[in-house]
Amino acid sequence: MKKTEIVIGSRESQLAVLQSQMVQKYIQDAHPELQVEILTMKTTGDKILDRTLDKVGGKGLFVKELDRALMDGRSQLSVHSLKDMPMEVPEELPLLAFSKREDPRDVLVLPEGKTEIDPEKPLGCSSLRRTLQLKEIYPDLEVKSIRGNLQTRLRKLDAGEYSALILAAAGLKRLGLEHRINRYFSPEEMIPAAGQGILAVQGRKELDYDYLEGYGDPDAWDTGRAERAFVKYLDGGCSSPVAAYGEIQGEEIFLRGLYYIEETGAYKKGSIRGNRRDAEKLGIALAKELQESCKESLCTPDNKNDNKGEA
Repeated sequence: MKKTEIVIGSRESQLAVLQSQMVQKYIQDAHPELQVEILTMKTTGDKILDRTLDKVGGKGLFVKELDRALMDGRSQLSVHSLKDMPMEVPEELPLLAFSKREDPRDVLVLPEGKTEIDPEKPLGCSSLRRTLQLKEIYPDLEVKSIRGNLQTRLRKLDAGEYSALILAAAGLKRLGLEHRINRYFSPEEMIPAAGQGILAVQGRKELDYDYLEGYGDPDAWDTGRAERAFVKYLDGGCSSPVAAYGEIQGEEIFLRGLYYIEETGAYKKGSIRGNRRDAEKLGIALAKELQESCKESLCTPDNKNDNKGEA
């Protein structure tokens, strides 16, 4: 008897395929009666490499083709890095589960063989979120945009184009490149992107996904929803410098956030704590609090004072 086939849609980069293979392995191990294939595709975001994401429409460019494959039935699942997903998800293509979170931190990567930053060369960075926070950590260094997949960026670094790169620890660790990490930035130093380190599995509304039972991680689901609610309330797309990171502490979530005003370049960090059952409400409460404090002129380009809230 022919096995029931499930097709997972994936971007074609090495990291994206590896992440899809992690979900593929889970399904096959739990349900050997199913045949699980991976359909790779190049997305618009993968094709446009000469401009920063905020100039070309944000990271929604990384999911359009995958969404289309889901809608027309070429795939039954898509696997994404949650941090790359737009805040608005089509109702007919729901998020089904979040993976256990890999290391959420941002890291510094030096060229092969180097042990310190060359101040004559720029830091390579792909997001305004990181660029903003880097100015506090390395105020005297130039920051220059870099695009392309992880291997492409590392090649440019090792060729001498940059003094160092700022990357997500999760991708390096998944690809077995942890040895390239020179420094980890704590969430206090650099608040990660909402969803960083979490894989999101997306499906089509009318399909049955019983075979995913047990895959989702409750901690990642709660923190991921809090982080995304914060960013969504502030109308920050995935290329926006708005940032959020939640940690589960017992039955509570401790949520950090960064709010940025594009018109002035001002930004502010803050935090809130509350019951994990109220994940999305927490995200919205912190967003409102930071937005309000910036309206009261407490938000400046170099303001390092944190707001701390309770909800």
